[in-house]
Amino acid sequence: MQEPRKEDNRPKARHIFLRIDSWIDSTVWNAGFRLAEWWEDTTIFSRRFRVRGWKRALFEVLGEGMTWGTAGSVVMLALALPAFEETKGNWRAQGDFAVTFLDRYGNEIGHRGIIHEDSVPIDELPDHLIKAVLATEDRRFFEHWGIDFLGLARAMTENARAGSVVQGGSTLTQQLAKNLFLTNERTIERKVKEAFLAVWLECNLSKKEILRLYLDRAYMGGGTFGAAAAAQFYFGKAITDINLAESAMLAGLFKAPARYAPHVNLPAARARANEVLTNMVQGGLMTEGQVLAARLNPATIIDRAQVKAPDFFLDWAFDEVQRIAAPFAQHSLIVRTTIDMGLQAAAEEAVESGLRQYGETYKVKQGALVMIEHGGAVRAMVGGRDYGESQFNRATRALRQPGSSFKVYTYAAAMEKGMTPETVVVDAPITWRGWSPQNYGRSYAGRVTLMTALAKSINTIPVRLAKDKLGTEIIAETAKKMGVETPIRTDKTMPLGTSEVTVLDQATAYAVFPAGGFQSRRHGLSQILNYDGDILYDFVRDAPPSERVLSEEAVSSMNRILTQIPVMGTARRAALDNGIVTGGKTGTTQAYRDAWFIGFTGDYTTAVWFGNDDYTSTENMTGGSLPAMTFKRLMDYAEQGIEHRDIPGFEAPVAVASKKPAKAGDASRDENALPPLIRPRSLSSGATRMLKTIGEALEHALPLKPREKAGGKVATLEAPGEALTRQLTTNSTEN
Repeated sequence: MQEPRKEDNRPKARHIFLRIDSWIDSTVWNAGFRLAEWWEDTTIFSRRFRVRGWKRALFEVLGEGMTWGTAGSVVMLALALPAFEETKGNWRAQGDFAVTFLDRYGNEIGHRGIIHEDSVPIDELPDHLIKAVLATEDRRFFEHWGIDFLGLARAMTENARAGSVVQGGSTLTQQLAKNLFLTNERTIERKVKEAFLAVWLECNLSKKEILRLYLDRAYMGGGTFGAAAAAQFYFGKAITDINLAESAMLAGLFKAPARYAPHVNLPAARARANEVLTNMVQGGLMTEGQVLAARLNPATIIDRAQVKAPDFFLDWAFDEVQRIAAPFAQHSLIVRTTIDMGLQAAAEEAVESGLRQYGETYKVKQGALVMIEHGGAVRAMVGGRDYGESQFNRATRALRQPGSSFKVYTYAAAMEKGMTPETVVVDAPITWRGWSPQNYGRSYAGRVTLMTALAKSINTIPVRLAKDKLGTEIIAETAKKMGVETPIRTDKTMPLGTSEVTVLDQATAYAVFPAGGFQSRRHGLSQILNYDGDILYDFVRDAPPSERVLSEEAVSSMNRILTQIPVMGTARRAALDNGIVTGGKTGTTQAYRDAWFIGFTGDYTTAVWFGNDDYTSTENMTGGSLPAMTFKRLMDYAEQGIEHRDIPGFEAPVAVASKKPAKAGDASRDENALPPLIRPRSLSSGATRMLKTIGEALEHALPLKPREKAGGKVATLEAPGEALTRQLTTNSTEN
């Protein structure tokens, strides 16, 4: 008999999967059904708000406006994020420093820091000064939140009527944001940052604080910053004592301090002050009767000899002071700088005369220059054509493509790899990563030496060196070691100078060549002292020693090449008249946007740049034209009456280009060219040499000690250096 089968109560696995599948199907179907019901109910409900006709068109426009407005806000916020990085630091720190600057000889040349003249609280300032500033700069200052859209619309309307810019739309807060955090560079990016920072200032400061900072930080001409310093400089008064006419004259300076500075152009300053008085009447801040006395009795100023401060240099030097002196307990300082006011005046004249004479021909409006003496001292700096018009320092802050002047770093790296000026390379078509650079003349020379390649500024050779021998990383590292502080891109086009640098970078790096391959140790500060005379910083004592960055063989090879460029290359207009050997390299960027010449003698290295702030092209201006001529004009002056150093790497002087008869159209030999600058002589080279020797002897002399006579008696005191000094004096008398 078969045993009965026991019943299995456990559900089979397939039944479990069927139940799970059924649950998923039903859940998904129910969710979809409920979603469809909800969508139908929502659609039926939304039909109540459906509009037709002209109302629908209005809502469509508003909807599109909101969409684009939201997208635009996101884009603008993304653009403004870099601006907010500026607010992370101690942006009020400038007010902690009061610095008096001296030139290399100890003469006072300017001040920086607002506490030279105590910042006066807004409540203590004359009421007519506040009204004059607000009536002229921002009538709706107490009504807007950093951006005045009504004022902007009014300015745009007036400018459209006049067909030119006659009114500005920036608020006083926007101008303060620019002064505190930004530069005067005219770009859309800067305007976006300025707007966001203005709103940030309004959220973090009161109106009185914003107004006080604006009055304390604005440039007022004559090398003064702040209304208090300007009142003392122009009128010899405390700002609390100025009258209405003087307030109007000060308020008129904010627009263009160089143009309306009363010690430069008193009639223009008085005419501008009269406009300010009219603004006060039109703004309802004063009546015509109240300003009548100020119109009839305009402000008079102190008769000052016009001493032009090297403001671009002082701005850079002030940044250096804040960097070096930040750890010091005292921030009221006296700083001896390296600037030579004679060379500075000659540098400014060279740039300005070049722009005045050839600016229209080449369609160029701006220039910059940095001059460094052997040893690294910055002797002259020109950051632009007019500091009063624009305080943006094009020598230290403008990033421009260096063009062919960047090629020296490629060749220097090649010399470090064992190549020589006589090394033969092939100038032929080349393609690197899909890029095919061409030479300036669209032709190729075949087999050439490195000396010829750099002297003729052939483009394919540095690209071939970078591709086959060096690599872009080594070139960038060479430039960095030589003194280029701006980060360098290492893309394939870098060997031809597409990575931006500053004029100061170029002067610093090229100064390695006359320094024999050692770092140039660029510096603008010699000493920092407190008002008790204590030396807090001394460059000779505290700066690290110079290190070698190029081998003797490499720097000798580079100097052999670079000194031929003013003889047989692209910089013949840079050859000096006095026969002094000169080296250097020209640079011209695409579409003639930038033109460079960086040159050197054994004594000085000078970098010159010309171009336009808006990056528009010049009229076929190359580095061998106006930049080379400007270099020559300055260096002919600088090399007068001094002892000359030889450029390292030469056993005998290299032949200097001989003068050629003038040719028609040759701008460097134009009959209308300005006469050369003549450097005044104060001491002969022999007298200078003797005084330097005496000074060095006295500096290293030991303390005085008794001089004994026979018998052990003490007689007069004699220093160990006395005999040397007496001998020098005797030799001088005999000569």
